[in-house]
Amino acid sequence: MDVQQLIQEQVSSNPVALYMKGTPLQPQCGFSAAAVQLLRNCGVHDFFSVNVLESPAIRDGIKTFANWPTIPQLYVKGEFVGGSDIMREMYASGELQQLLAGSAQE
Repeated sequence: MDVQQLIQEQVSSNPVALYMKGTPLQPQCGFSAAAVQLLRNCGVHDFFSVNVLESPAIRDGIKTFANWPTIPQLYVKGEFVGGSDIMREMYASGELQQLLAGSAQE
């Protein structure tokens, strides 16, 4: 399976997928930490995550997959949402909470 197929499988088989630097318990950059906190603020505590620092192929592949140059990247129900800045804007408007309402897992 090539990297693009792997990413497609990951985003389509997990209701919430976050490609980030580090892990949800130990983010390795401020943007990834902000993305995790925003998900938690929306009631999503259990989500699929990929530490791109552990896989250069996924780190490069995810940028191509969504045609988005930065990490973190959030996917909800197989759809690309955006990075931490977009997540922050969506959270401020209430849009992120609505999008994630059906995905919250305690």
